[in-house]
Amino acid sequence: MDKLSLIRHNIQESIRLKQFLHEDKDSHLKMEQVSQLLVDCFRNGGKVLFCGNGGSAADAQHIAAELSGRLYYDRPPLNAEALHVNTSYLTAVANDYSYDQIYARLIEGKGRKGDILVGLSTSGNSPNVVLALAKAKESGLRTIGLTGKGGGKMDALCDVLFTIPSKDTPRIQECHMLIGHTLCHLVESELFPRE
Repeated sequence: MDKLSLIRHNIQESIRLKQFLHEDKDSHLKMEQVSQLLVDCFRNGGKVLFCGNGGSAADAQHIAAELSGRLYYDRPPLNAEALHVNTSYLTAVANDYSYDQIYARLIEGKGRKGDILVGLSTSGNSPNVVLALAKAKESGLRTIGLTGKGGGKMDALCDVLFTIPSKDTPRIQECHMLIGHTLCHLVESELFPRE
């Protein structure tokens, strides 16, 4: 495939998956449902935690920042955090226990009943995200997942799971960010409505 064909292919595939999200009523209902779960969590003094690896870690951090900082306008911060941002913790636990345990241990230490964990994994099978979701369910947290085609092991561990019908990691992550931004917009506009 020549360069121009590759460019057109990538853009077309991104459009196709976004068109799926545009037309898929189930995805719309899930976004509405999850936004309400997030609003209720924040109103009740809870927090929303995010986890992922690589690009999904970057997406997790990005979405958490939109909630704890701001999306469209100035308003009070919300208690949202990506679990991978403390590198001393991350490297110590990965070294002393295993990389698979990095998020589950934080859920055990930080997670409280009524909080929410959002796990991002394009395959749905990332061991550390799967173990974190399992620990979250055991600890009474609500669990939300964003993944790719099939849902992987995350399917059985999430109260609500968004599955993008693709196995193309970059295209899946682009859709995860669209969902994340939409959720943040819904939460911000409900908790802090503008006159």
